[in-house]
Amino acid sequence: MYAVIKTGGKQYRVKQGDTIKVEKLEADQGAAIKFSDVLLVSNGDTIKVGNPLVAGASVTATVKSHGRGPKIRIIKMKRRKHYRKRMGHRQGYTELSITNIQA
Repeated sequence: MYAVIKTGGKQYRVKQGDTIKVEKLEADQGAAIKFSDVLLVSNGDTIKVGNPLVAGASVTATVKSHGRGPKIRIIKMKRRKHYRKRMGHRQGYTELSITNIQA
């Protein structure tokens, strides 16, 4: 059994026991989170596709940890103008463990 959920502007295919990294969520470590934005649920041969969401479906996950991704370097330069700018960015994430899929 698997489901497709939407969080943080992205879609994730999850099944029970999976560990995923999503955009940072405001939740404490060890807390349970319920996702109601379920786009698709598959249980063996039966597939339920939402329009846009599957009615009554939800996915429950537990927060394992919070962290920050690798540093991305941004360099801006304009030729012949003596303009150079160097910046960096680290995106925050939340690591989730999928505990239950309810169709």
